[in-house]
Amino acid sequence: MNTTPEHDERMANLTFASVYPHYLAKVEKKGRTKEELHQVITWLTGFNNQELQELIDEKTTFADFFTRANLNQNAHLITGVICGYRIEEIENPLTKQVRYLDKLVDELAKGKKMEKILRDV
Repeated sequence: MNTTPEHDERMANLTFASVYPHYLAKVEKKGRTKEELHQVITWLTGFNNQELQELIDEKTTFADFFTRANLNQNAHLITGVICGYRIEEIENPLTKQVRYLDKLVDELAKGKKMEKILRDV
């Protein structure tokens, strides 16, 4: 199942600020912390806590968010299905990056060990 151009455009225009509270609520509901959430976001994007807050305050779109990110060299190791899409099969680079982030948050919420989530080989 691949994404449609409309889906890809929707992902690009979505703001990080609109999704971040959902990420936080999801992980905290499962007993994980804001610090752990920031750790996985930092691993994927290279953003520190201050930069994340600035991106939230600026209501940065995912298109800008990932343009400014320094994507982890091991991000390609994030595989599996998230939101009905197999990550490895997503052709649009930005949509794939957003789904990488979704997958990391999902793994964190499911209680996966941090060293497995971060995929530092």
